[in-house]
Amino acid sequence: MKSFQQLIDIVKRLRGPDGCPWDKAQTHQSLTPYAVEEALELEEAIENRDMANTKEELGDLLFQSVLHAELARQSGHFDINDVLDHLNQKMVNRHPHVFDDEKVNSASEVVNNWEHIKAQEKPGSTETELFDIPKAFPALLRSHKIGKRAKRMDFDWDTIEQVLGEVTEEFEELKQALDSGDKSHIEEELGDVLFTLSQLARHLDLDAEKALRLSNIKFVTRFRKMLELEPNFLAISRSEKETLWNRAKRALKSE
Repeated sequence: MKSFQQLIDIVKRLRGPDGCPWDKAQTHQSLTPYAVEEALELEEAIENRDMANTKEELGDLLFQSVLHAELARQSGHFDINDVLDHLNQKMVNRHPHVFDDEKVNSASEVVNNWEHIKAQEKPGSTETELFDIPKAFPALLRSHKIGKRAKRMDFDWDTIEQVLGEVTEEFEELKQALDSGDKSHIEEELGDVLFTLSQLARHLDLDAEKALRLSNIKFVTRFRKMLELEPNFLAISRSEKETLWNRAKRALKSE
């Protein structure tokens, strides 16, 4: 608690009369991209199993939370203690199997209870709000959550084979759109393919966002290897680049 209070005091000083001009100029809106960036950097550190960097990124994300709370305190809305009180109460309420006498038999039952309690916490909530998922979420993540919520309403495929059939159907519709040359139609059908692929990932119990990040990393790693193998990359032909790509794949597997 001493270290946490020190952080609060540091942020107050940064925002104080003799504080940092940059910090004093910030608003909730201007700080939002930094909070998102810090969360993504934390995610990367965790995926890389880099505990030293994870520690650092957790601190950076915590700083953003305290900074936002200080802005709210200065404008008379709430302070960091209000944030903590609300968080503590929410965690206790949503874990009756830990802090009360409710019994659960599995992690999935905990998730179902969480969603039920969360809905009860919002007076007047209805099923029409089922898809009130922030539009700022990464598109693959949002489509994953949309699919999960549709499943709660018993609107989902039963098997992976059915999802694969839908992927094939959507891909055929994309090819037809390409033949039409209508760019807006092509965009729509491409979106349908991506949405269905995200649902396939959900049925496979995989994270589509993570899968794409891993493919991005794999591509960049192989491309860098090609450049390492052939410094005059731009001077060689397309077919030679394809051969080099396969060389890079083999070289990376042997490392």
